[in-house]
Amino acid sequence: MDEEATRDFNERCAQCSEVNWGLTDGGRFYCRSCHNVTERAREVVNTDFITNTRVQTISKGSRKQEKNDGAYEWYVCEGFQLVLKKQAEALEALGVCPQMKDEVLCNFWRCYLQKSKQAYCIRPAGETVKALSVCDSSTEVDSDPERSSLLPLLSLSESEGDLQTDNSFASSTSKVSESASMCSGSVDGGWYLKKSQKEKLRMTMPMTLSFCYMALLWLREPMTLSDLLRFVVEGHIPYLNVFQHFPEKMKLYGLDLRIFCVESWPAYEEVYNKMLELAVFLELPRFPDITDSCFLHPDMLCMKYLMEANLPDEFHNWACRVVKKIGIGDVDFLTLVPGNKSTRKVKYDVLAAAVIVVVLKLLFLLDDKYEWLLSDFAGERNKNSKEGGPYFEFKKWYKVIKCSLDEKQKKLDEERAKYLWRCEKPLFYSDHMKSKVLKRKQMAVNLQNQFGKLSGSVRPPEKPNPSSFQLSWSEENTDGSCFHGHSLKGILQEKCGLLKPMNPDYWLCTVKLCTEKSCGHLAHYSRDEDFPQSYHFVLRLFSFLLRIQPSYIHDEVCVIEHKLFNKKLYKKPKYSTGLRK
Repeated sequence: MDEEATRDFNERCAQCSEVNWGLTDGGRFYCRSCHNVTERAREVVNTDFITNTRVQTISKGSRKQEKNDGAYEWYVCEGFQLVLKKQAEALEALGVCPQMKDEVLCNFWRCYLQKSKQAYCIRPAGETVKALSVCDSSTEVDSDPERSSLLPLLSLSESEGDLQTDNSFASSTSKVSESASMCSGSVDGGWYLKKSQKEKLRMTMPMTLSFCYMALLWLREPMTLSDLLRFVVEGHIPYLNVFQHFPEKMKLYGLDLRIFCVESWPAYEEVYNKMLELAVFLELPRFPDITDSCFLHPDMLCMKYLMEANLPDEFHNWACRVVKKIGIGDVDFLTLVPGNKSTRKVKYDVLAAAVIVVVLKLLFLLDDKYEWLLSDFAGERNKNSKEGGPYFEFKKWYKVIKCSLDEKQKKLDEERAKYLWRCEKPLFYSDHMKSKVLKRKQMAVNLQNQFGKLSGSVRPPEKPNPSSFQLSWSEENTDGSCFHGHSLKGILQEKCGLLKPMNPDYWLCTVKLCTEKSCGHLAHYSRDEDFPQSYHFVLRLFSFLLRIQPSYIHDEVCVIEHKLFNKKLYKKPKYSTGLRK
């Protein structure tokens, strides 16, 4: 379309001397090389009376008038809706059920807009004035009642995704003065930042992930919160610099950057807590039951993490026994009921990892002594006998895992250190800085390309496809680095027809649990605590797999221990004394 319109315009650009013209939405010619906008405009036929059937099929009104620079007026909620749409499409590309975007997430979002009184409602009196005072400057109000707020480009569902905002509010804020638009590209960016968080759940970028996880949990998709956040960090789900996907007519600058620009990785606890608050705020009913056939059930997740941790398959039977013993596999315990304060909310991935840690303590004690004695015994047996498969050696497993874990952790730290927080799309905080920023950006790109040609640098390869496993092990390896098929016979003995650990002892991580209301944690953990090094290593392993702090797993381990042992046990003061149960 632009090529036909600019075919007869052959003048050279005054800045870069190139002949590579495009056409802005306002009808002016601009240089595609340096983004210089000329004063020349294309003469067009007035098409105001031509019906736009595309817009009419999506919404009932006409599109809002354009600003002087060709940009549409847009609201912050429209920006977040576009972010959610991009994230839902990315999840669908990863294999999530297609119903998530149009049936689940879309309904959650509409319910949120209605309850937060941003759309699908009669806007309360007084909020028009707040929106108009974005930059504490005077505005010109258009009182045309026929105009309405429309979102044809940003709907989650192409057929029925437009927001029905209050017509009076949309018409009263349709024309914002240039002084207001200098503060933000959106109409209500300044007012949105000033809005009280006590009155409503104000939408933020981390909350977009809370919406996505809530939809995944509703559909019982085989993706935990730790998987979701890891895919975000790896770039498979739009989050960092997601505003690069905004349409050109949605100008984003100034205060909008404080809303949509994030320069930190999403935190597990923040996303999870916001998800719980959202479920209560939306007044959602009981979520679908988490049964033993669901991926989020501890029995299923334990199998996944045991494979990733390279532990023997026989560990799974012991994990299932612990789950059944303390009742954390029951449907009522696992299913989320929003607003029910009597039940403790479940973090499925953390719970499964904690179960495996407890099983390791039951079988190997993890006191920096007993596990090495068992390992020496298994090593001698494996040397002298090859019948019945090899016995599991904790020492050998520790060396293999530590080598792989250190390598993966180093690579992850380097990637995070080298991460460029600046996005490819240039940002500017005011409209008069646009030309300077675009020119500097173009110069920087040209210099990078020239230096790349001189140095012979090769572009980095494309990212591999996302995987649910960060550590993979194959029994076909001849180096003996896979322990899935190893046996636990060396540490078990049969009593009354049941296999029990040869070790009858156990030590608790803590004697008394704290209250989450008082200090925020059920137990206290730090790397400097007087815990065995084996225990520290196991927590470090699963904290890497889940990309969370070890203290979260330690808290869940303490809760499971207090459910598993109903007797009064005393915390071991120092592990050199060899305190036993």
